[in-house]
Amino acid sequence: MRNRPPTGRRRVALALSALLGGTALVAVPLSAPAAAAGGLAVQYRTSASGATADQSEPWFTVRNTGPAAVQLSQVKIRYYFKADSASATYRFACSWAVKGCANVTGTFGTLTHPTATADRYLEIGFTSTAGALAPGADTGDMQLRFYQSTWQSVNQADDYSFNGAQTSYADWNKVTAQLAGATVWGTAPEGNDPTDPTDPTDPTDPPGGGQALFDDFSYSSYTDPAISAHGWNVRSNSGGPGVPGATWDPSGVTFPTVSGNAVMNLRTSTSGTAESTRQTEVVSKSMKFKNGTYAARVRFADAPGSGPDGDHLVQTFFTINDLTAPMADDYSEYDFEYLPNGGWGETGNILYTTSWETYNPDPWQAVNQHTEARQSYAGWHDLVLTIDSGSIKYYIDGQLFGTHDAQYLPERPMSINFNQWLIDLAGQTSTTARAYDEQVDYVLHVKDQVLTPAQVASKVAGYRSAGTAFVDEVPTP
Repeated sequence: MRNRPPTGRRRVALALSALLGGTALVAVPLSAPAAAAGGLAVQYRTSASGATADQSEPWFTVRNTGPAAVQLSQVKIRYYFKADSASATYRFACSWAVKGCANVTGTFGTLTHPTATADRYLEIGFTSTAGALAPGADTGDMQLRFYQSTWQSVNQADDYSFNGAQTSYADWNKVTAQLAGATVWGTAPEGNDPTDPTDPTDPTDPPGGGQALFDDFSYSSYTDPAISAHGWNVRSNSGGPGVPGATWDPSGVTFPTVSGNAVMNLRTSTSGTAESTRQTEVVSKSMKFKNGTYAARVRFADAPGSGPDGDHLVQTFFTINDLTAPMADDYSEYDFEYLPNGGWGETGNILYTTSWETYNPDPWQAVNQHTEARQSYAGWHDLVLTIDSGSIKYYIDGQLFGTHDAQYLPERPMSINFNQWLIDLAGQTSTTARAYDEQVDYVLHVKDQVLTPAQVASKVAGYRSAGTAFVDEVPTP
């Protein structure tokens, strides 16, 4: 976690090989959803009809053909294609949508049973704010596109779901649609039904791992010896990130009871000078966390508890290892970072999720991939990060927020961290004291297993119903 200029939030186009090794992870068993009541129909057209193109442009409308309203958050559409090379990575974009591009998501997956015309898919989903479709209603136009991350041309001629002659909307059964987990439209490439039990995203018995770290943060104070015994360090040493000359103050970490439950509170305060600035951080002492699931319930704040607002504050949950040398390719970092008052060139609320390959601190050069949302995230949020052998996924409050590519997968184990700090003192120049609070309800890591947000919630509820405030089964490498 470092101070970064605005350009540090943009991907740098460097020739780096995709990191595709490692043992595949699978989801943990969860009871199957009830069969969808009703159906969907998908119409398709292309706006890039050539056999080769700068980008593929599959456009869709989805119609509710059933007798009851359909929540769009339960709908998934898959467009199947053949990757242009084994190491090719792709980016999704929404150019325009009647439902609003902010409510449309796009993620990429790899087929279990590749065919001559498909080994990848683009999965289109919807956020919880996309609303519902009444019987007979449709989404309207969704003008979507995807392209190689290198901006090399894409070959569409051998793509299963592509039809260059279909330049006006018509029903198209070479894309599939799922409703509440059941396939209700289309035909997938042979052997790749999205609901087939061999699909890697479906529940199967995990091949191994499953050791967990869970902490409910039930401590008396930052001096409680149990904190260190449980593997945490409350930071007091100097250095970045943040305002040069600021103090990392362990006394700013407290454990109040909120609604009958103990939480960890990180307080950052300032009176507008480096000498008065107090920042807070809690770090796992061991770097032993790599693939699997990371989760925390975190309360972000848009305003200070007292004093004037406006500081360029960063509130975080992240996992990281050390940079052994500038641009070292074994560096890893995966961040949730909320800036309630902007910073790094932003002027308002913004939340970043960022996956790092490497960086050079001086002169600044960064290799990362990020997803961002410009809105307020004040209040409690369930944050989930999953890392498997193919991608990194970030979820907020049960909804997929961003999917990042295999290029950014970790090579070495990492620590788990929470911190709150000031980028600079330019956001608020007042010398009146003010203090900001970030709170953490719990943290969970499950080694080598990809859990859904619902499974995370179930696992946490299980620990709490059993009266388990702390457990650490994760072995040290």
